[in-house]
Amino acid sequence: MFSMRPQNRRRRARPERRWSLPAVPWAMLGRCAAAAGILVAVLLVISWALDQPITTVSVAGRFERVAPLDVERAVKESVAGKGLVNVDLAKVRAAVHTLPWVDTVSVQRNWPRGLAVTIGEQVAVARWGDNGLLNTRGELFAHDATHIPRELPRLSGPDGTQAGVVQRYFGMRDRLQEMGMRITALRLDARGAWELDLDNGVTVRLGRQQLDERFNTFMATAARIVAQRAADIAYVDMRYANGFAIGWRSAGAGDAKNGGDARNV
Repeated sequence: MFSMRPQNRRRRARPERRWSLPAVPWAMLGRCAAAAGILVAVLLVISWALDQPITTVSVAGRFERVAPLDVERAVKESVAGKGLVNVDLAKVRAAVHTLPWVDTVSVQRNWPRGLAVTIGEQVAVARWGDNGLLNTRGELFAHDATHIPRELPRLSGPDGTQAGVVQRYFGMRDRLQEMGMRITALRLDARGAWELDLDNGVTVRLGRQQLDERFNTFMATAARIVAQRAADIAYVDMRYANGFAIGWRSAGAGDAKNGGDARNV
């Protein structure tokens, strides 16, 4: 005989868990706060001690166009009332960079009371228009220069084309020098046509299309004629499909054309 046990047994009550926050180490926190306060105070004292008035400015660089005294004056005006720690070096660089012919500027603190400034001057490679000057990057760094080196070529073109004109000038200059010729002027007109003047008085007209091909043709053929008879030649027109034309300074000096027609400009 089987006996049935009651199924509704009373479950044992679980012990109640109690949570408690750990004790706050107020003493330790107080010591840390005091140490942090002392550290901040020390740093402030050090900063105050180091932030001395700027009394000396040293200027270094290769100077041909920039006057070191002008650099020193610009620095002193930009740091007036500032100490060595709080001086804004970017502001000092910007002030010096406004001087004519300044290309690069480096400014460093020179403890305890000075600044060290290093200058890189602009390198002018060409004139732009009447009184502008271009650097090697094709940047117009002077719009109204009063002293322009006479040996600089004169480049011109629409606004915003300076870099492209300088790049084209560099590409032609070295090859012409190998033939004993130098560019004195390079022009890009509003229609996009190119023309250059040589130091022997000859003008070379390249037009708007196939500039590299036309210049290569000039170097391979017409340049030798120009080198031999520059005194007799006024211009060489490379805007021909199958050749070039020479404009002679006097009638009968030579043939006016060397093949082709001038319709492909």
